[in-house]
Amino acid sequence: MKKCFILICVLLLSVSCAKRNVRPVAASCDCTNQNSQQNSGNNLPITTPEMLPNNTEIKPVTPDYALLKPAKWEDIDGLTSDNLSAAWPAWLQSCSTLKNKQQNNQAQWQAACSAASQLNKPDTAAVIAYLTDNFNVYATTNQDGTDSGMITGYYEPLLRGSRTKSSQYPYPLYKQPADLITVELAEVYPELKGKRVRGKLVGNKLVPYATRADIEAAASPLAGNELIWIDDIIDGFFLQVQGSGLVQLNNGQKMHVGYADQNGQAYNSIGRVLIERGELTKDQASMQGIKNWARNNPTKLRGLLNANPSYVFFKELPAGLSGPLGALGVPLSAERSVAIDPKYVPLGAPIFLSTTQPNSSSALKRLMVAQDTGGAIKGGVRADYFWGAGDAAGKQAGSMKQQGKIWVLLPKDFQFSK
Repeated sequence: MKKCFILICVLLLSVSCAKRNVRPVAASCDCTNQNSQQNSGNNLPITTPEMLPNNTEIKPVTPDYALLKPAKWEDIDGLTSDNLSAAWPAWLQSCSTLKNKQQNNQAQWQAACSAASQLNKPDTAAVIAYLTDNFNVYATTNQDGTDSGMITGYYEPLLRGSRTKSSQYPYPLYKQPADLITVELAEVYPELKGKRVRGKLVGNKLVPYATRADIEAAASPLAGNELIWIDDIIDGFFLQVQGSGLVQLNNGQKMHVGYADQNGQAYNSIGRVLIERGELTKDQASMQGIKNWARNNPTKLRGLLNANPSYVFFKELPAGLSGPLGALGVPLSAERSVAIDPKYVPLGAPIFLSTTQPNSSSALKRLMVAQDTGGAIKGGVRADYFWGAGDAAGKQAGSMKQQGKIWVLLPKDFQFSK
């Protein structure tokens, strides 16, 4: 209790000097809040000391990658059945970033990435030889020691928009507000690594930032801070769930938009709200099912969306990207990039995923690359599979909630934190 009191006091005294932190994360489209980007366990409510329960305890920091267990190549389920060369461009994308970083174990990737640069369009046999020469295999596990977990999907939605407001494009996507403050709590107290508080200053007090209902009110406090205008409010909502997207502008150009920040309010699943109200069954509460409900209930839609106070802000990404930018800072590759929990799987690492196709028992066993993260992608055996862009990818992503196993490939000289 004493530690928490000190933490909060220091936080409130120092928040006016805190840096604004923009950290892109990815999202998925599970509409019942299993893996939405907005449902970030990293966001803590703004709490005063007297509101903290008497039994509040700060748990010791768990070492990074602590749930990885040494394994053998023959343990990997399906390695030789995949067209491994299809994952090679995604791996080279990871190397373009990993080989240039000199901290947090990233320098240990340089030898493996240098060896990769010597191979020109390797076939499956050449990729296997490269992997076995340069990497060791680790099985991911959960806190309880089990080796199977949830695999979901996400995608890059396509929207229609304009740089100016009109009757055809009345709904704004907002840029990151200048008064939004993010405090990384680990800078004050290491036990809270990965935790953060968002809000704004009123006088010398940090208060919660505006909710979705406030932001989307007729007299929005963010008026004048619009990035772009779109034609469909429900598409804008699901863009926030995904975290990035591609907008077809009315002038013929295409614009990539990506996650800039979030208002810090707790995420509330609108799919779960509709289930609790008896408006949809659990089986109907997919992204497609919620969109169908929205088309049929336009007068109820605004109230439903406001039931989720969380709100995501966007930024324009560079033109000409081959895909949305993931947390690693490289474009994602359809069906070869995956979002993971970076506490348990190193960002940028090759992984092998053994799961099944959405709503199916058909095998999906592929070499992937861990190039993204997500606020609700938490745990050792947990991944979000990037399906690509557009409606077809969205249908696959919206249906995916499968069990699966993950093996992580790390350089032979990789040093784990102690």
